[in-house]
Amino acid sequence: MRCVVPLLRAGLALTCPAGLAAVPPVLAQAAPQEAKTEPLTVVSRSGAHAFQVEVMRDDASRARGLMFRRSMPANRGMLFDFERSLPVTMWMKNTYLPLDMVFIRADGTIARIESDTEPLSTRVIASGEPVLSVLELNAGVANKLGLRPGDRIDHPLFRSPR
Repeated sequence: MRCVVPLLRAGLALTCPAGLAAVPPVLAQAAPQEAKTEPLTVVSRSGAHAFQVEVMRDDASRARGLMFRRSMPANRGMLFDFERSLPVTMWMKNTYLPLDMVFIRADGTIARIESDTEPLSTRVIASGEPVLSVLELNAGVANKLGLRPGDRIDHPLFRSPR
């Protein structure tokens, strides 16, 4: 994710609604760095699946996301914490990896999945409803695990009252 973004005037101007700040240009061009990871479990009909995720908890890290990274290990992902439930939009600008985006409600249930997103695209991908979080996984993982709306994500983010 790069920012919660509506595209204006042929995609040239970007703004971030709901108080989320745009990423400063210097940050957007910085070399990618991996943050510390936390355990997360995806629970689907096929069972429980463990991942280690980087959690993006502030505007700058949410805006940067997986930009400029060329690979991500199979058991890794990135979890975006929006701090409150709201409709969000994502895009793939400056993101080289095809991803599955899992939009997650505050109770930890999956609202919707956007599979195999197009790298480097500015196409807006909407949550479709208010969500607290988005989990980005390598493309194809959601399908491989049989993830569906209503399946559950287990992480402390979804246990605390918001």
